[in-house]
Amino acid sequence: MIGGGLKRWQQAAVAVGSAVGALLDPRRADLIAALGETTGKPAFEKVLQRMQRSPQGRAVLLERPRVLSENVGHAWDLPENTFGAAYAKFMGSRNFSPDDRPPVRFMDTDELAYVAMRAREVHDFWHTLFGLPTNLIGESALKVIEFEQMYLPMCMLSVIGGTARFSDKQRKLFYQHYFPWAVRAGMQCTDLMCVYYERHFNEDLEDVRRKLGIIPVPAVP
Repeated sequence: MIGGGLKRWQQAAVAVGSAVGALLDPRRADLIAALGETTGKPAFEKVLQRMQRSPQGRAVLLERPRVLSENVGHAWDLPENTFGAAYAKFMGSRNFSPDDRPPVRFMDTDELAYVAMRAREVHDFWHTLFGLPTNLIGESALKVIEFEQMYLPMCMLSVIGGTARFSDKQRKLFYQHYFPWAVRAGMQCTDLMCVYYERHFNEDLEDVRRKLGIIPVPAVP
């Protein structure tokens, strides 16, 4: 997972190129990932430190679970009320595969590379728990929560880039409904990078939300 060793000017060049490319084509997950890595090292270092201080976080770092089909496929067979089943429904209804995430390329150490990959792979767990859609508004709202949780510059840049593409109606809906909720939800919930999600697959979805202090997105009035 390590692709570090870049000089600062090289990291800056990758960051600028990735930012421009991601703004031109927000569907380029590889460019968004590269932007997150090249601008987010200090943030990932702080996330790593928090995980090292947390019992569940330490377990994740020790065992290094990966969100891959071979590891989470059993979620499709769990009872309907469980977190695992909700995740499977979220993925299946959108024809998503957990194996589609781009690899980490620009972290200096294997441990930081794993933290960056973990942040990438739990994204769909967060979609499931917060009840957010995968359209531009839903992704932008989740990026607000991700910024509050990890302070990654890429998250705020994604919000700025995403809202710039909104229609006037979408922008009004986002700032009146989604943004205030996302700020509150991101501050109220637990440290989401210190959660061993796979161990909660068999639990009731609403119980998991309560344990983690998660407020699902309210219905649009």
